[in-house]
Amino acid sequence: MFARYKFHRLLLTGAAGGLGRVLRLRLRPFAEVVRLSDVAEMAAAEGSFEEVMACDLADKNAVHALVEGCDAIVHMGGISVERPFEEVLQANIAGVVNVYEAARRHGVQRVVFASSNHVTGFYKQTEKLDAHVRRRPDSFYGLSKSFGEDVASFYFDRYGIETVSMRIGTSVPAPSDRRMLSTWLSYDDLVQLIGRGLFTPNVGHTVVYGASANRDGWWDNHAAAHLGYMPQDSSEPWRSQVEALTAPAANAPIALYQGGVFTACGPFGDESGATA
Repeated sequence: MFARYKFHRLLLTGAAGGLGRVLRLRLRPFAEVVRLSDVAEMAAAEGSFEEVMACDLADKNAVHALVEGCDAIVHMGGISVERPFEEVLQANIAGVVNVYEAARRHGVQRVVFASSNHVTGFYKQTEKLDAHVRRRPDSFYGLSKSFGEDVASFYFDRYGIETVSMRIGTSVPAPSDRRMLSTWLSYDDLVQLIGRGLFTPNVGHTVVYGASANRDGWWDNHAAAHLGYMPQDSSEPWRSQVEALTAPAANAPIALYQGGVFTACGPFGDESGATA
C-alpha cells in the first residue's frame, strides 16, 4: 500500500504505551530505522531497524536531541487518560510544543499527531460531526489535544510543517461496550491511517477522525477525503455480544455524550474528594 523505506528514520513517541507497543513493529515497512521513545524503559527488537531513546517530552533539550536525524514523526506520546491539569500540562501541552519546535529546528516536514475524539467529546451521540465543527473538549486531556491541533495548524501556517491530526476513537483489540460500537478503530485501520498521514502529499494540516467502518459511526471524514483512508474493519462482529450486556442508563455520560465517561471525570484536588 505504501512505498517501502519511504523514510530513512521515523520517530515514534510514546512507544511503550498501549498503542505504541502495537505500532512499533507495524511501522517497520515505513522506514529503514524506527526510533522509539518513551519515559519508560524499552529494549530494541533484534535487528538494526529499531533505535531506543528514553525521553521526557517536557524536557525541551531532550526532545531536540530525540528529533535530530529523523525524517518524520508519529507523535503518540503523552498522557492518554484524564488526569489533573498539572500532569497533562507537562506531558501533553509542553510536550507537543517541544516536539514541533524540535521538528522546526531539525527540518522535519511531516508529523502524524495522535489527537483524540475527546476534542469533541461534549457533542451528543445523536449528532454527526465533521472536522469543521466547533471543538467541545470533554476533559483536561481533551483540552490538551485541542491545543495540539492548534499547534499543528500554527506550525504549518508559519513554518510549512505538515500534519495529519488523527482524532482517534477507541483503538483496542475489540469493542466492549455500546459506545465502542461507534468509536472502535482496529489496529490495522490505525496503521493504514498513519500510513496515509505520512505519505499523502500536500496535507497541510488535516484533521481526520480515526474510526473503523462501524455501522453507527458518529463522524464524517469528507474533509479528509484526500487522504484516501478507507477503513477495512467494523465493530459489527461484536454487536450481539456487546448488546447482550446490561445497557447503561439513558442519561449516563457513557450513553449520552460522544466522550463517554471523560465528560464526568474530576474535578481533581477538591478537599471532599468528590467527583462530578
